[in-house]
Amino acid sequence: MKNEDVSKMLHDKVEKGFNISPILPEGVKNYLIDIDGTICDDIPNEEPERMATAEVYPDALVTLNKWYEEGHVICFFTSRTEAHREITENWLKKHGFKYHSMLMGKPRGGNYHWIDNHLVKATRYKGKFTDLVDKEVTIQVFKD
Repeated sequence: MKNEDVSKMLHDKVEKGFNISPILPEGVKNYLIDIDGTICDDIPNEEPERMATAEVYPDALVTLNKWYEEGHVICFFTSRTEAHREITENWLKKHGFKYHSMLMGKPRGGNYHWIDNHLVKATRYKGKFTDLVDKEVTIQVFKD
């Protein structure tokens, strides 16, 4: 599925006569996936020469390509800079990752707290890429 195919599966949402953010079909997830330390060796931006030879995490490749084939949207969201785009795209292609898009320049440093008007679910990578499972946890939210 290409980026234009993703656009086709989004359907317009109109509220009070105005178009608002599109909605994915029921059951389709929009995955934002980090690269370094999540799908391959953790390579800092200060060592870009290592990006071309980073070792892939095989379970990440299998799981992400499965999600792609199931019709989910795969977007890599990385702290690598635009200067690293070509080497990153070549590495992803070399290893056979299927994806729709890539966003460069994610803020560095971790401890992310994403605030959005859409439902956001976050999963911390801890060394094993598998299908996701349901688990009850405590999260921080805004007061009602």
